[in-house]
Amino acid sequence: MRAVSAAGAAAPRGGGLVDRYGRVATDLRVSLTDRCNLRCTYCMPAEGLPWAPDDTVLTDAEVVRLVRVGVEHLGVREVRFTGGEPLLRRGLEGIVAATSALRTHDGVAVRTALTTNGLGLDKRAASLAGAGLGRVNVSLDSLDPQRFAVIARRDRHADVLAGLAAAVSAGLAPVKVNAVLVRGVNDDEAVPLLTWALAHGYHLRFIEQMPLGPHGSWVREDMVTAREILDALCAAFELDAEPDGTRGAAPAETWRVRGYPGATVGVIGSVTRPFCGACDRTRLTADGQVRSCLFSREEDDLRGLLRGGADDAALAAAWRTAMWGKAAGHGIDDPTFLQPPRTMSAIGG
Repeated sequence: MRAVSAAGAAAPRGGGLVDRYGRVATDLRVSLTDRCNLRCTYCMPAEGLPWAPDDTVLTDAEVVRLVRVGVEHLGVREVRFTGGEPLLRRGLEGIVAATSALRTHDGVAVRTALTTNGLGLDKRAASLAGAGLGRVNVSLDSLDPQRFAVIARRDRHADVLAGLAAAVSAGLAPVKVNAVLVRGVNDDEAVPLLTWALAHGYHLRFIEQMPLGPHGSWVREDMVTAREILDALCAAFELDAEPDGTRGAAPAETWRVRGYPGATVGVIGSVTRPFCGACDRTRLTADGQVRSCLFSREEDDLRGLLRGGADDAALAAAWRTAMWGKAAGHGIDDPTFLQPPRTMSAIGG
């Protein structure tokens, strides 16, 4: 991490989270923990990782304060809670309720969402909806329980399905399902997953495997690409691209599935079809670091300022400075690209 102050020489002194390329961050991703109860092969080693010490993790009150600064001072309009696994955060409902009560400068309620592996969601979906949570994304990489256990290194397939059903019952719609295809493991499941999602009314999103797992575990040639996924889907379904201009800053390219009114399928091609030019995200790690990009190798310390007594204006100024330095793109195709020191679970998805 690096310390930041309110005195960034080139950064704007007021307004939202603007970078040097004119992008404005209005979507805040907040990691609530680096811990997870799965050990997915593309995310972390089998033995897990050294978890952040408790005293370095933001308290519930600190999370809420930084989110409020983002909304009231910096133009944040959507907040997505991530991890690790955010359902491991005991105070999650309280954080969601406090966030849902916030209003932007023009009086609009903040949109809230949660990205989860679904374990325990069956027990908390109703309380989260009651706290004001808008919707959920649930990860599910296989319809086969044995394959799921190979990928996740845990036999919890039934728990994910129970969590999905509970999310629907609680009204956390649209319920989205995120799937990563791993070559040689589940790369034949694109069509079965979409068939299943359509039958249950879920909105399926495939995500290219990214270089954010254990170091040395990602090989580009082994990645199942967006093009391969689309080719498999188009062999079984008729897909119509969404009209131009409807994607905005959304990470997923989406297609309507002909014959299924209202149904869409998306592909997030972060590696082969990057969307950096339209990125509107800013990220806050569980230990209070601002990240301007998922793949950044640098972080800026808000926790230190917060615990040092900084007021809201100083926190906002430091956040602006951090985002001003955002790179034009993630640079995965650049020969000099280096994977971030932290894995996805420690960064926050």
